[in-house]
Amino acid sequence: MSFVLIDKPAPEVALVTMNRPERMNAMAFDVMIPLRETLEALSHDNSVRVVVLTGAGHGFCSGADLEDAGIVPNIDGLTVTSIARRALELLDDVIHAIRKMHQPVIGAINGAAIGGGFCLACACDIRLASDAAYFRAAGINNGLTASELGISYLLPREIGSARAFEIMLSGRDVDAAEAAVGLVGAADEVAGVERDRARGGAASLDGEVDVGAELGVAVGDAAGVGGRADGSGVVPVHRGPAAGDPCCQEREDKQP
Repeated sequence: MSFVLIDKPAPEVALVTMNRPERMNAMAFDVMIPLRETLEALSHDNSVRVVVLTGAGHGFCSGADLEDAGIVPNIDGLTVTSIARRALELLDDVIHAIRKMHQPVIGAINGAAIGGGFCLACACDIRLASDAAYFRAAGINNGLTASELGISYLLPREIGSARAFEIMLSGRDVDAAEAAVGLVGAADEVAGVERDRARGGAASLDGEVDVGAELGVAVGDAAGVGGRADGSGVVPVHRGPAAGDPCCQEREDKQP
């Protein structure tokens, strides 16, 4: 069974689906590593102008898989702390893969986007949500932080710092109606329906944004517009205490 599906619902449009619905598409390594590889391949597929990211079943992504996370590759001989850092790096790489794509990425949020799933949603350039969607920065609920995987960089730029930090520090749910104010676009277009309508709304939006999209992404990145970079090409990624490094880790990634 493939945990990442690729469809071409329309010319020049790639639909990427995280396909582990029985776990609400949790961020197990056997899902996230193929997802990163898929996104990196699509980024260099010049026949694709827009990428849509969604989840199978009733959830977008439920964050860390606490029951069946899979095996972190290439960890022989490492300490537990080093293994934790490697695990966080693998998840960081998925966020970077989204942010570095040549095409704009539309998140079709069909259900719960919790913890790392919220981070995935924030990494997308545009988000559409069904009325079943909700968002939660869940790290704080587990006694950790809500600053992992770049969310403390991305979310304030998407909805404003005061509102972002309230959501991150409370760990409360943000439903689709509230998210429609700044976080998701065109929520009314997909209200009342879950995955299929969210995907449909994203496909409809594809036709509006795909012309000149790569140039627009590149120019926006260079100017620091849209949160892909701060204008310098530096994309901060915050690592949580599970990685032993609560401070901001910056990577200088070459932007498209």
